[in-house]
Amino acid sequence: MGEGEQFQLGTVGALSLSVVSSVSIVICNKALMSSLHFIFATTLTSWHLLVTFCSLHVALKMRFFEHKPFEQKAVMGFGILNGISIGLLNLSLGFNSVGFYQMTKLAIIPCTILLEILFLGKKFSKRIQFALGILLVGVGIATVTDLQLNALGSFISLLAVITTCVAQIMTNTIQKKYKVSSTQLLYQSCPYQAATLLISGPYLDKVLTDLNVFAFKYTTQVTVVIVLSCLISISVNFSTFLVIGRTSPVTYQVLGHLKTCLVLAFGYIIVRDPFSWRNILGILVAMVGMLLYSYYCILESQQKAAEAAAQASQASREGESDPLVAVESGGGTLLNKRPPVWNKDKD
Repeated sequence: MGEGEQFQLGTVGALSLSVVSSVSIVICNKALMSSLHFIFATTLTSWHLLVTFCSLHVALKMRFFEHKPFEQKAVMGFGILNGISIGLLNLSLGFNSVGFYQMTKLAIIPCTILLEILFLGKKFSKRIQFALGILLVGVGIATVTDLQLNALGSFISLLAVITTCVAQIMTNTIQKKYKVSSTQLLYQSCPYQAATLLISGPYLDKVLTDLNVFAFKYTTQVTVVIVLSCLISISVNFSTFLVIGRTSPVTYQVLGHLKTCLVLAFGYIIVRDPFSWRNILGILVAMVGMLLYSYYCILESQQKAAEAAAQASQASREGESDPLVAVESGGGTLLNKRPPVWNKDKD
């Protein structure tokens, strides 16, 4: 199996792991919050990150991966920013209607594209933009219902979108800049993410729920489901960094909308959540957008690979045809080189 095929297989595996683990944790957390009434989302996320760090530390001791330290300021800033973005998204849901919160999540893709164009010089073809447009319309039809606006909620949503976009772009750029794997980056940034949410989580949950997480009655059933949620979160956090590192922040967001559609479908099939023809239409339109996006991404990656191979082949042919290149590289000799001639005047 070639290197390109191995990379594609690894990418498919990362995408599959992300979908399965994310849908699983949504179902688990829905049972925890709806049935068992544990509604402290930010504090729960901080526990997720803490358990993820502990599990990675054990994996490091067992030599499953190598610790690779890099610039501490970058790690700290990245970890804290990730923690802040999670807190702001939870606040956005608390201060806005569900419909406006879904609009906030939809805004992450165009905002990410804009930031990558302005600051990273990336280019997105018209067909990629077209596919993303269809996807966003479909998800909007399926999820956005009421749109109730308020100044504070809108401001928090704006901050949530910006911090989430920047954090996901940094997840990709840091891995490439410092040549670290997704596991190495997650291991080093997890303590800062967890600390940010462990400190702010109880206060944010108090503001959103008017309840104290420490005063909650932790029954055996609640504790078991929380532990299960934390164990699933290890896979969720790992696959998030893996997908963004192997693909791009935009692809990760597209995958996120696929998870939303799957959760809606599973909710209807398993727990008989209310489902309308609007939901069905939206999911179908979104799936068309996802398929088009996947097809165009594969097509463009194949074109880039073919162009790179053609350029390498052309450079190789030019190197073979130019004797100076061979001589300078030490790989050949001048055909016209003559042996030194003895000069009797110098004797």
